Amino acid sequence: MRILIIEDEPRIRDFLTRAFRAEGFTATAASDGNTGVREAISGDHDLVVLDLLLPGRNGLEVMAEIRAHQPDLPVLILSARADLATRLRGFELGAVDYVAKPFSLDELLARARVHLRRAHELDRSLVISVGGLSLNQTTRQAQLGDQVVDLSDREFKLLRYLLTHVGEVVSRERLLSEVWGYDFDPRSNVVDVCVRRIRRRLGSNGPIETVRNVGYRIAA
Repeated sequence: MRILIIEDEPRIRDFLTRAFRAEGFTATAASDGNTGVREAISGDHDLVVLDLLLPGRNGLEVMAEIRAHQPDLPVLILSARADLATRLRGFELGAVDYVAKPFSLDELLARARVHLRRAHELDRSLVISVGGLSLNQTTRQAQLGDQVVDLSDREFKLLRYLLTHVGEVVSRERLLSEVWGYDFDPRSNVVDVCVRRIRRRLGSNGPIETVRNVGYRIAA
């Protein structure tokens, strides 16, 4: 399990990193809000532990950015700001838990395990199926008929986005924003290249349709 710790206080950041690693987790850390957003959006993490009082971008802004780009990534807020209004705002933005500083390490680890277990159990149950195509969100494999293929991270995210918007024409610009997570260059062809790779992997019976001059669609 991979943990991202976004905390600007070096003593607490190092303490949490060592503690999670001692428990068998893979832990990485960011010391400011801007770095934390980049790591959370571009990395492959199972849980984020997020402080709110951060330089560059505050924790609530970081929380909103994570939710916009990684809506399934659990975020546990760990902050000295324990007033009710801030806690409620954190939950409104999508935090799965809120632990106030000073904190008990044992309690924090226990809460983290609970949310990791819930996320893992949810992932195991989530297989998206449309017609003859299935996407396993745990193994990140797509199956069409007897053909089972492993997908790269971008291929998986693009196919999942199309499958969760089945029947809808999704523009290239929207896919760039939602899957790649950056301000797009209209001249970029990364979406088309990724779709071609998926089609090649799935074979000629693949369900992704091209809507000329607009984008892509998976028919219902």
